[in-house]
Amino acid sequence: MSLRSALQRPRTWIIAVPVAVLLVAVVAPWVYINFIKEDPPERLSFEARDAAATTSTAPATNDADGIDGTWRVGAGSEAGYRVGEVLFGQDAEAVGRTSDVAGELSISGTTIGAADSTVDMTTVASSESRRDGQFRNRIMDVANHPTSTFALTEPITLGSLPGDLEAVTVQATGDFTIRGVTRSVTVDLSARRNGAAIEVNGTIPIEFAEFEIPNASGGPATVKDHGEIEFLLVFARG
Repeated sequence: MSLRSALQRPRTWIIAVPVAVLLVAVVAPWVYINFIKEDPPERLSFEARDAAATTSTAPATNDADGIDGTWRVGAGSEAGYRVGEVLFGQDAEAVGRTSDVAGELSISGTTIGAADSTVDMTTVASSESRRDGQFRNRIMDVANHPTSTFALTEPITLGSLPGDLEAVTVQATGDFTIRGVTRSVTVDLSARRNGAAIEVNGTIPIEFAEFEIPNASGGPATVKDHGEIEFLLVFARG
């Protein structure tokens, strides 16, 4: 080995080491996000529900019967959150959900006069157990605030009675409570009859600071300061 080669070798290592560190810092997270980490669930929607359904659970409701009466949240209902985050320098999306949802709505003619729903925040879960631990403790403090709720404060007029599987879009104004803080919100809803059920799908955008939700960032994840509450509620006659 020549003296010149011997002198060049340390210089090569001086360059190679930081390059290798940079590759690990950039490439490894990219591989994790794109090839190892599970994709977030699809948004809750009628289309996704239809695609997942294997059988029809109930016959269509006769138009002559109308939809008057009390309807209660039943099986097939889901609610949860969706929020953007930067994980190891890569854009990602965090999604947590639960099927522990209760509530009811009252209909007279084509007017929804009252509606409410309650979500059990203690059972909201994502694909990451560490995220769930942060969500239930520091972020949402479910020990003191175990539920989130929505209560309609203005009647909703449907206009006409939709046919089976015919979705209508309406606006709902009500009091939304999460982590012990209540704010009035107005949200666009899609509603339809599906056999003997009424299904309601919607998303509530929220700014975390408005509901006194602490910064969710921690460890390798930097979480955005806003997110969405997603829900798809399936009502059966009470």
